Parts: sequence; C-alpha cells; structure tokens
Amino acid sequence: MARPATAATGDGERAQRVPDVIARIKDAYAALRPAEQAVADAVLSDVQAAVAASNAEIALRAGVSQPTVTRFCRAVGCEGVRDFKLQLARSLVVGELFLNDPAVPPPEVASPSPPFWASILSEARAALRAVEAELDPARVLAAAEMLAAARRVAALGLGGSSSALAEETGHRLFRYGIGITALKEPYLARMTLATWRAGDVLIAISATGRTREVIEAVELARHYGAGTIAVTAPDSELALAADIALTARVPEFPDTLTPSASRFAFLLIIDLMAAATGYRLGAAARENLRRIKYALVARRPGRGLEPLGD
Repeated sequence: MARPATAATGDGERAQRVPDVIARIKDAYAALRPAEQAVADAVLSDVQAAVAASNAEIALRAGVSQPTVTRFCRAVGCEGVRDFKLQLARSLVVGELFLNDPAVPPPEVASPSPPFWASILSEARAALRAVEAELDPARVLAAAEMLAAARRVAALGLGGSSSALAEETGHRLFRYGIGITALKEPYLARMTLATWRAGDVLIAISATGRTREVIEAVELARHYGAGTIAVTAPDSELALAADIALTARVPEFPDTLTPSASRFAFLLIIDLMAAATGYRLGAAARENLRRIKYALVARRPGRGLEPLGD
C-alpha cells in the first residue's frame, strides 16, 4: 500500500525542520541501494569537499552516474542535489570537528598514561587559574550578600554540564539553611519565576552565556523584582543581563571526546560563592552544618574525620 500523501508531506517537513543531513545519511545507510551507498561513502569521506563539488564531481568520486547522485539525495530526504548540498553545509557548522579524528599528540615513550591524560589535567588546571586571575572577589561577596538575605533561591542550568552545576549549587547552599531549588527545564523555570517577588534570587548558569531560555529567565526574574546572579562567560549576553556576573574565560581544548574544561571553572566559582555565603550567615550556617553532621554521624559507624562540607 502506498504511503498517504499527508504522511509523506509530514516526513518532508520534519526533515526540513531538522537539517542534520549527515545523521540522516548514516541512519539510512543500510536501506540504500549499493550505488547510493557508494555516494554516501564518497560524501562522508570528505564532507567539506562534497559541499564544494558539483553533481558530476560527486558522481565521479563515487563511481556512479549523475542520476544516481540525485536519487541518493532524495533517498536521504532532500529535494535534489542543490538542497542536499545546502543542508550538508549547515551540518558542517557543528559537524566537521566531530567527523574527523582529533590530532592528539602521541604519548611519551616512558609514560604509562594515555594521550588524552595530560590534556584533560592541564585544561582543568588552566580553568582554575583562569578563575583565580579573572574572578572579582567583590562580586562574589556581593552575590553572597544577596543570597544570605534571600527569601527563595533557584539555580537554573539547561543542558548537560549546566544542569549538573545547578544541582551542585543546590547541594552547596541548602546546607546553610537556604531554601533553594534546582531548575533544569525552561518552561517550569518560567512558571516558577512568574510567582517571584523582590527578595527572591535566581542563579543562572551557562557556559556560553548565549542560551536564549536562560537569558529570558533572568529577564523575567528581574521583571518581577528578583535578584539575579550569572555564572557564565565574561561579556556575554547573560553576564550583561544579570545583576551580578561571576565570570571566567576558559578556552576549550579542540578534542570532542574530552569533557568541557569550563565545568571546573564554574564549579570553583560556585564553591567560592557558597563559601562566601556561609561566612556571611556565620553562626546560623554553622548550626545547620552541625545538625546535618549530627544526623549523619548518629546513623552510621566509624570515628574517622569526614569531609566537613558534605
């Protein structure tokens, strides 16, 4: 039975909304005809060259006819060769770095460590040095003053690292008796912030400072009179939108398989902000920590000294 026209149209519309044609080539590869697979191989072996190549050049590289190239383009959801190359160019905006093996230096002969070992450790150290050199202590103390007086606090982070850092911010601050919520979903964040008033504080975390939903959340919080703190990149839109910006510039190592070094910098900023808040609260913070430790020590054996901050 033929597929209904409405369903076909729907598939085409979805393909246009998600123009990652490289992913569609890989996902459809097993279902392609052998000649079309040859075109896929030729394209994926050098995507940058395929973007610049003509239909005839792609066909020559794949060892197929030009009509086969056109059929291949339609098989992966494109209207034709021109549309395919446009979508391929868009995919390259983020794809090229992930398509090629990184130029990782070989390990030293006498070193037992894998080649990425030194790069991750050195990037982490560089991130901590960036915070030490760039973070303004006066801003950290101002953020602590705002948090110590807050009625309610929320930490907002969207995506992988930022959402985990939002959780970590909550773990750092609740120990001092601060009522804090970690927000990791933009619509719930907007709903929450719409109920806020003066005296509430939003901590917004973003590595780039360009995440639109996070910037809008800060603007919404300020609209309702809440204070805002940004943990982000310097001179970013998020940094400019917040009342207090805690920033550090951390260049990323160009290896897609290693973690983002900015996580270390932002975690350190969060620790400094939390410690400053604890010192600002003073005896009240220490009493909360004492109660937490008592509740834990009373329930588990052992006399060893445990981490006081956890």
